[in-house]
Parts: sequence; C-alpha cells; structure tokens
Amino acid sequence: MGEQMIVLTDLTKQYGDFTAVDHIRLTIQKGEIFGLLGPNGAGKSTTILMMLGLTEPTSGTVEICGINSTTHPIEVKRKIGYLPEDVGFYDDMTGPENLLYTARLNGIPDSEARTRAEELMKRVGLAEQMKKKTGKYSRGMRQRLGLADVLIKKPEIIILDEPTSGIDPAGVQEFIELIRFLSKKEGLTVLFSSHHLDQVQKVCDRVGLFSSGKLLALIDLAELKNKKQELTDIYNQYFEEGGSGHE
Repeated sequence: MGEQMIVLTDLTKQYGDFTAVDHIRLTIQKGEIFGLLGPNGAGKSTTILMMLGLTEPTSGTVEICGINSTTHPIEVKRKIGYLPEDVGFYDDMTGPENLLYTARLNGIPDSEARTRAEELMKRVGLAEQMKKKTGKYSRGMRQRLGLADVLIKKPEIIILDEPTSGIDPAGVQEFIELIRFLSKKEGLTVLFSSHHLDQVQKVCDRVGLFSSGKLLALIDLAELKNKKQELTDIYNQYFEEGGSGHE
C-alpha cells in the first residue's frame, strides 16, 4: 500500500430530502490517476467541493494528505490544485502574467515564480504564446494554462473537473497525454472527474463509477486489461440506458 492522499469515509451530503452524495468510501494513493466517472448530476462535483473544503459534509469525513478538509480547509487548499470546467483568467494579461498573479496569491516570491511560470508555459505546450493576452487564447489553450496555473504552487494533488469540456478531439488527446506526463514527472496524484468514458479509460489507473450520489464500483484498469475486459462493458452493466458516458 502506498501513501494515502485522499480518504473519504462514509461521506454524505444532503440538501433537505435530497441526497447528493451517499456514504462514499474511497482511498486514493500517492501518484495515482483516479477517474470519477458518471453522468452529469451524479454527485461528482459535490464530492469535489467537499474535498476542497468549500462545502461541509452532512456526515462522514474527507482527509487530504491526512488533513481534515472540513476543519482545516486552508491547509488543504495548499495541498490541492483545482481546475474547474471553466477557468477564469484576466483576459488583458498574458499567460505568464496570470501565473505570476496566482503565485503572488500563494506567497511565492516573484523571482522564483517568474522562472517557474516560464518553465510551466513550456511544459504545457504554450511556449509560443508567452506574449499573447489570454483573452485571445482558444478553449484548449485556456485549459493548458489552467494546468500551469494549478501547478505553479507545487500542489501534491490536482483535481480536474470535466477539464476537456469544449476542446476539440485532437486537443483532448493532447490534454490527456499532458496529464499523464505531468503526473509522472511531478509525482502528482490526480483526480479526473468526467462523464466521458473513453477519456477516463485513456488517462486513469483506477476508475470509480458514480451515479445518484453512490460509488457503484471501483475498477483497476490494468487488471481489466489483463482479463481482456472492456470498461465499456462494465459501464453498460450499471448504466444500461447507455449514451450518458459516450457523448
């Protein structure tokens, strides 16, 4: 067993009579790329908000690097880089200027931040866009800059919530390869939340099938490959109506 980076214990979130997240138990190890796979509205984003300490569980606990997200949200935020579906940048600033701004918010000295910003721009494939204002960036470029933005503070975990939304197929493939490369290069633990089965299958080591706030199954993709089984078949067993994971 490796080092436990994310531990969810009977995690539950209710809004009145509605249960958005229902007694989730999950452990994610250091260096793992873990996929939360399920249709929109399954409870994935609510689970992520509790991990980030942005919403409190009704019951149960979240521990990030051994720290309780509910009682110590500031400490947890230092450990996590979070890339939401829609990344916000200052459009009249260049990519490096935006990264420098984030670095200052995280207390990183300018001299160190400038070097790291330039290095990250190159690493995420934006070396040619150094002087371009982010308002002129394509959707794919913004997501790449978003990755650089979460990495500037050197997090131990990165959480990606539907990160490929609105990117063209070629851009999606590049983005997925970039995540795998960065995970190995930086020793990062990655949580990849998506409703796209094919993307999750390409990038993740393990997958949790998520529906109606419940974790239905945990699947090790290497084991699946050895058994010559397809994630699609298992997904379809749980989501017989099909389609929701394939758009």
